[in-house]
Amino acid sequence: GGMNVLFIVVDDLRPVLGCYGDKLVKSPNIDQLASQSILFSNAYAQQALCAPSRVSFLTGRRPDTTRLYDFYSYWRVHAGNYSTMPQYFKENGYVTLSVGKVFHPGVSSNYTDDYPYSWSIPPFHPSTEKYENQKTCRGKDGKLYANLVCPVDVTEMPGGTLPDIQSTEEAIRLLNMMKTNKQKFFLAVGYHKPHVPLRYPQEFLKLYPLENITLAPDPWVPEKLPSVAYNPWTDIRQRDDVEALNISFPYGPVPDDFQRQIRQSYYAAVSYMDVQVGLLLNALDNVGLSNNTIVVFTADHGWSLGEHGEWSKYSNFDVATRVPLMFYVPGMTTTSVTQGGRIFPFLDPFDHIVGSVPQGRSKRVVELVSLFPTIAELTGLQVPPVCPETSFHIALCTEGMSIVPYFNGSEVKMEKEKERCDDTDRCFTEEPVALSQYPRPADTPQWNSDKPKLKDIRIMGYSMRTVDYRYTVWVQFNPNNFSANFEDVHGGELYVMETDPNQDYNIYNNTSRGWFFKKILG
Repeated sequence: GGMNVLFIVVDDLRPVLGCYGDKLVKSPNIDQLASQSILFSNAYAQQALCAPSRVSFLTGRRPDTTRLYDFYSYWRVHAGNYSTMPQYFKENGYVTLSVGKVFHPGVSSNYTDDYPYSWSIPPFHPSTEKYENQKTCRGKDGKLYANLVCPVDVTEMPGGTLPDIQSTEEAIRLLNMMKTNKQKFFLAVGYHKPHVPLRYPQEFLKLYPLENITLAPDPWVPEKLPSVAYNPWTDIRQRDDVEALNISFPYGPVPDDFQRQIRQSYYAAVSYMDVQVGLLLNALDNVGLSNNTIVVFTADHGWSLGEHGEWSKYSNFDVATRVPLMFYVPGMTTTSVTQGGRIFPFLDPFDHIVGSVPQGRSKRVVELVSLFPTIAELTGLQVPPVCPETSFHIALCTEGMSIVPYFNGSEVKMEKEKERCDDTDRCFTEEPVALSQYPRPADTPQWNSDKPKLKDIRIMGYSMRTVDYRYTVWVQFNPNNFSANFEDVHGGELYVMETDPNQDYNIYNNTSRGWFFKKILG
């Protein structure tokens, strides 16, 4: 039979991982996975918000097709009865299992995580998830708060555990079950951390002494950033510890020492999550399934750690849209392992393991909307057809392209093609592009700018990322008929990656770039 699939999706994880070149983070288990995988260094989400991104990559449709830009509609009713990736595997003889946060829970997945369409058994949610935003963080005064920065003693937590620990235990239980029942499986495991609040076992702080933590390279709001593009990070302002700082809305900066604490806790939460991933992959070895299971590791979007004076996601910048993405495919990304040989021995981040280097690394620009056709192709299932221009009436098709052709080091060929081509349109259209988008209620930052409800959306920021540029236009949007008016531009951004990798110097208004727009808008 075909391969099993272990699909790991992390909430709010930007690529701060050793395998992505981050010098500070300790992520030995994900780095070890990367060393046996092909890793994509230019992978992007379609919208930097949990529910829209997850519905997009699980259906293989873009947010304009799922018509979900917030949390408050179920695509099957609201847009079209689209098949999902797990549903497709289920219809093709796989047992499909969901653990933790895979679909965004609530209306956007019909309050059932799209069960029974997508999953063979009802999805598992950790029982301690309900305490996530409660007062469980001990302050200096010994009292409990609902803080953003929240290192905890796990034994003092409700239930004596944390949600991601419970999810790992359940996923391991299911792997043991699948070993005995010998059916092909598609197991999706969704980890919460490093989503806010940054609540993790306090020992992980030891990995990141505060004196080693720097500020973002560009902790200021860029001078030429259109105000519509800025996200005012309201979710963070509501946490007890941040509220106590009385930061002015919308542009008041977070005090430097607290910025360092947020960054320190984000890193600590990543290392805590890395341990969970390590235990999960080690269990895959233990049940003898590493030889015939494809492992996919990604995140729903990134998270700003003070870049551009912003925090959280909610924007079109790379820090919010770029995600880690790697595929471990036995026999393809790694040579076959002898029976009983271990591929994923558990690595303890407190042992200072030197990070391992990824097997294959592709700089090709790819999108999460491509996950569905890619994973289908890797398992030998028929790849769903590419959707026509409008596809509301089509149950099974995908708006992403399978990226399997990028797996076998066709990078060299791509570089050659670039040299051969001197600005001709043909070359330009062949270049892969990632599309992301973000809605806004107004031209200036409001209390609901981060998460406008559909009825309040007035502007949509459409963003294109190529290897060399990020280009964004903020245009008038009508939420009643889901139409964008590209003639009515409220703001634009253009960043040249070679000279401005952090996207701080917007050259949209410099007319010398006219050729670029002509080319893009064709």
